[in-house]
Amino acid sequence: MDIYKEFTFEAAHLLPHLPAGHKCGRLHGHSFRVQVHVQGPLDPHLGWVMDFADLKRAVKPVIARLDHYYLNDIPGLDNPTSEVIARWLWRELHSTLPALCKIVVMETCTSGCVYRGD
Repeated sequence: MDIYKEFTFEAAHLLPHLPAGHKCGRLHGHSFRVQVHVQGPLDPHLGWVMDFADLKRAVKPVIARLDHYYLNDIPGLDNPTSEVIARWLWRELHSTLPALCKIVVMETCTSGCVYRGD
Protein backbone atom coordinates (compact mmCIF):
# COMPACT_ATOMS: atom_id res chain seq x y z
CA MET A 1 0.00 0.00 0.00
CA ASP A 2 1.21 3.56 -0.74
CA ILE A 3 0.64 6.65 1.32
CA TYR A 4 1.81 10.18 0.59
CA LYS A 5 2.14 13.61 2.07
CA GLU A 6 2.17 16.81 0.04
CA PHE A 7 4.54 19.72 0.63
CA THR A 8 4.96 23.13 -1.00
CA PHE A 9 7.83 25.49 -1.53
CA GLU A 10 8.42 28.75 -3.37
CA ALA A 11 11.64 29.12 -5.33
CA ALA A 12 13.29 30.91 -8.23
CA HIS A 13 15.37 29.29 -10.96
CA LEU A 14 16.41 29.45 -14.56
CA LEU A 15 17.30 26.67 -16.95
CA PRO A 16 20.78 27.43 -18.31
CA HIS A 17 20.99 24.89 -21.14
CA LEU A 18 18.05 26.07 -23.23
CA PRO A 19 18.31 27.83 -26.59
CA ALA A 20 18.72 31.61 -26.47
CA GLY A 21 15.42 33.37 -26.01
CA HIS A 22 13.56 30.45 -24.39
CA LYS A 23 11.33 31.87 -21.62
CA CYS A 24 12.56 29.33 -19.06
CA GLY A 25 16.13 30.49 -19.60
CA ARG A 26 15.19 33.73 -17.84
CA LEU A 27 15.00 34.03 -14.06
CA HIS A 28 11.50 33.11 -12.87
CA GLY A 29 9.79 31.42 -9.96
CA HIS A 30 7.26 28.74 -9.14
CA SER A 31 5.02 27.64 -6.32
CA PHE A 32 6.20 24.02 -6.32
CA ARG A 33 4.08 21.18 -4.95
CA VAL A 34 5.78 17.94 -3.97
CA GLN A 35 4.22 14.61 -3.06
CA VAL A 36 6.40 12.14 -1.19
CA HIS A 37 5.08 8.57 -1.40
CA VAL A 38 6.13 5.64 0.77
CA GLN A 39 5.13 2.03 0.35
CA GLY A 40 4.71 -0.76 2.83
CA PRO A 41 2.37 -3.23 4.40
CA LEU A 42 -0.62 -2.10 6.42
CA ASP A 43 0.23 -2.63 10.08
CA PRO A 44 -2.65 -4.80 11.37
CA HIS A 45 -2.54 -3.29 14.85
CA LEU A 46 -1.94 0.41 14.05
CA GLY A 47 -3.94 0.38 10.83
CA TRP A 48 -1.40 2.41 8.84
CA VAL A 49 1.69 2.07 6.67
CA MET A 50 3.56 4.88 8.44
CA ASP A 51 2.72 7.72 10.79
CA PHE A 52 2.18 10.86 8.69
CA ALA A 53 3.96 12.82 11.42
CA ASP A 54 7.10 10.71 10.89
CA LEU A 55 6.90 11.28 7.14
CA LYS A 56 6.56 15.03 7.67
CA ARG A 57 9.48 15.07 10.13
CA ALA A 58 11.74 13.40 7.55
CA VAL A 59 10.76 15.63 4.61
CA LYS A 60 10.34 19.13 6.09
CA PRO A 61 14.08 19.83 6.64
CA VAL A 62 14.83 18.93 3.02
CA ILE A 63 12.01 21.11 1.69
CA ALA A 64 13.27 23.96 3.92
CA ARG A 65 16.57 23.85 2.00
CA LEU A 66 14.63 24.75 -1.18
CA ASP A 67 11.94 27.13 0.09
CA HIS A 68 12.55 30.77 -0.91
CA TYR A 69 15.95 30.03 -2.43
CA TYR A 70 17.49 30.35 -5.88
CA LEU A 71 17.59 26.68 -6.86
CA ASN A 72 20.55 27.03 -9.23
CA ASP A 73 22.77 27.85 -6.23
CA ILE A 74 21.99 24.55 -4.47
CA PRO A 75 24.59 21.81 -5.10
CA GLY A 76 23.13 19.29 -7.53
CA LEU A 77 20.52 21.71 -8.85
CA ASP A 78 22.54 23.79 -11.31
CA ASN A 79 19.97 22.85 -14.01
CA PRO A 80 16.82 22.64 -11.84
CA THR A 81 14.19 21.13 -14.10
CA SER A 82 11.28 19.34 -12.40
CA GLU A 83 12.98 16.06 -13.32
CA VAL A 84 16.28 17.07 -11.72
CA ILE A 85 14.50 18.38 -8.61
CA ALA A 86 12.57 15.10 -8.24
CA ARG A 87 15.78 13.04 -8.52
CA TRP A 88 17.57 15.39 -6.08
CA LEU A 89 14.73 15.00 -3.55
CA TRP A 90 14.85 11.22 -3.90
CA ARG A 91 18.58 11.15 -3.23
CA GLU A 92 18.21 13.45 -0.21
CA LEU A 93 15.33 11.45 1.30
CA HIS A 94 15.95 7.81 0.48
CA SER A 95 18.41 7.15 3.32
CA THR A 96 15.94 8.41 5.96
CA LEU A 97 12.86 7.03 4.18
CA PRO A 98 13.83 3.56 2.91
CA ALA A 99 10.16 2.87 2.04
CA LEU A 100 10.22 5.80 -0.42
CA CYS A 101 8.58 4.70 -3.68
CA LYS A 102 7.69 7.86 -5.61
CA ILE A 103 8.31 11.62 -5.74
CA VAL A 104 5.92 13.90 -7.64
CA VAL A 105 7.04 17.47 -8.40
CA MET A 106 4.50 19.94 -9.80
CA GLU A 107 5.94 23.26 -10.97
CA THR A 108 2.62 24.58 -12.26
CA CYS A 109 -1.01 23.48 -11.91
CA THR A 110 -0.71 21.47 -15.12
CA SER A 111 2.96 20.45 -15.42
CA GLY A 112 5.04 18.10 -13.34
CA CYS A 113 7.21 15.02 -13.03
CA VAL A 114 6.89 11.59 -11.41
CA TYR A 115 10.10 9.89 -10.27
CA ARG A 116 10.31 6.32 -8.95
CA GLY A 117 13.99 6.06 -8.12
CA ASP A 118 17.29 5.26 -9.75
